[in-house]
This record gives sequence, structure tokens and C-alpha cells, in this order.
Amino acid sequence: MNFQVEETIRARRSVRSYQNRPLSQADRAAVQTLLDEVCKAETPFPARLQMRLLEAKPGTDTEKLGTYGVIRGASAFVGVAVKNEETAMEAVGYSFEKFVLAATAMGLGTCWLAGTFNRDQFENAMELAEDDVFLIACPIGYPSKKKTLVNSVFRRVSGSDQRKPWDALFFDGVFGRPLSREAVGEYAFPLEMLRLAPSAANRQPWRIVRQDNSFHFYREAAAGNKYPYDLPRLDVGIGACHFHMAAMDHGLLGTFIRLSEPEVTAPGKVKYLFSWQMEKAQNEECSTSALSSP
Repeated sequence: MNFQVEETIRARRSVRSYQNRPLSQADRAAVQTLLDEVCKAETPFPARLQMRLLEAKPGTDTEKLGTYGVIRGASAFVGVAVKNEETAMEAVGYSFEKFVLAATAMGLGTCWLAGTFNRDQFENAMELAEDDVFLIACPIGYPSKKKTLVNSVFRRVSGSDQRKPWDALFFDGVFGRPLSREAVGEYAFPLEMLRLAPSAANRQPWRIVRQDNSFHFYREAAAGNKYPYDLPRLDVGIGACHFHMAAMDHGLLGTFIRLSEPEVTAPGKVKYLFSWQMEKAQNEECSTSALSSP
């Protein structure tokens, strides 16, 4: 996981069109190693993850490989499943985004898919247990140099190139009071990297309230959620990954912790998830701490 955090976050794009060729032997081995490392690594959100590299057989029509034509040319996918546990959604978002960023740094293309794929086909390939929840299918391969109409339409409809402004996402003490970059000092960098994180339909459901030495993470519920799980929580996990990696990159120490409930009045569709508590000593070695209760 040795890559430039800001450069990689800014370079990451959802790739829907790929060169119609398999992963090289070296890249396939590197991808498998990354998947193994991500699944075994300690994270702030404990959960039992399963990530499997799925490759199409030679001669397969890869343009329709379980993705209804949304993904073109990919011959390899990563399937992601998790045991149905308390922090499962956050764990998948956090852990798989680490993989996505590492793959981006390798020059490979990826695209989070939560709905536009044949779920039965991927679940069968994953060989899941009864209590496994299949969440994500992600193509991985070499991006095509040609921009397709499908990719352009998806980017335009979802507003992939746009992000909400600071004053819609980050708040000072209470909701409704915008948090300035000057007020958070060095933490402006992790918050900006969080702001750039991908999310389903680019909804950006994360909301952050700064209180004293804590950043409280909330999620805004999706209207008419058609999935059998809380997709915005997965998105907040992605954002937490960006925030945490950026904080570690700048030597900003802290711990993710779940409080009973911060003393903050949240809007009706907004739900508290967890908090980041800063450590006073900023010159010690940074480490990942598991989400815990006080």
C-alpha cells in the first residue's frame, strides 16, 4: 500500500471501458496479493470480509459478463461479500476502497458496482455461505483509451465530476454552521480527501460535525433505497478510508470510536455512525485502531 495518497485519490476514476485483454501474470499476482492483504489487515471496522478475483473463461462475451452491458471489455472482476455484522457496511467501504486506490496506483482501472450487475451470477461464482451478504462487483483491468457513450452518459447523469461544497458537508459544532478550512488547520487535508471520495450515484451521504477534538461522522439516508442494506453506510466507509489514509499521510493521530450519541441535534434523515478522536501527541507513530466503545 505504498503510494502517494493525494495523487492517487485525485487520479481515481470509475472506469467502465477496458482493453479486451486479460491481466498479465505479474498484475494478476499483484492484485491477488493486494486482496489477501486487505482481507487480513486490521481495520477500524471489524468484519469478516471475502474478496475474490473472478476471471472470465477464454472466449466469453465479456461485454455482457453479468453487467448488462454497463462494463465493456473487462475479463476480470473482484467480488466482495461480508458476514452480516454490525459494522459490515462501513468495513466493506473502508477496506475495498484501500484496494481500489492501490489498484489505481498500479495503473489499473476499477468501478464500484452495487446494482448494475447480475447478482445471482456473481453470487454463484463466489460460492457464498448462508450468512454471507454479497455487496460489490468491481471490474479490474486496463482502461480503454477510447471514451464510450455509456461511460460518458453515466458520468454526466451521476455528476461524477462534481462534488458538494464544504459548507454542505462539514459543520462546526452543530448542523447548519459551516466549518471553515482555517478552523481545522492540518485536518483540512483529510476532510478534502474525504470530500473527493466516490459514492453511489455521487450522493455523498457523509456529514461531519467537528466538536472539540472529535469529528463525528453521520450518514444521510438515501431516498427510496432499493437495496436490502444501508448503502449510505458503505459510502461513509469509503469516505472514512480517504480521511484516515490522508490523516496518516500527514502524521495526524487519532482513533475511530463509536459514542453512545454526540450532543448534536441532527436533521431527520441524518444518523450518527462513529467519531474520529484526535490524539494529543502528533509526533508518535500513526497506527490503525479498531472501532471501539468508550
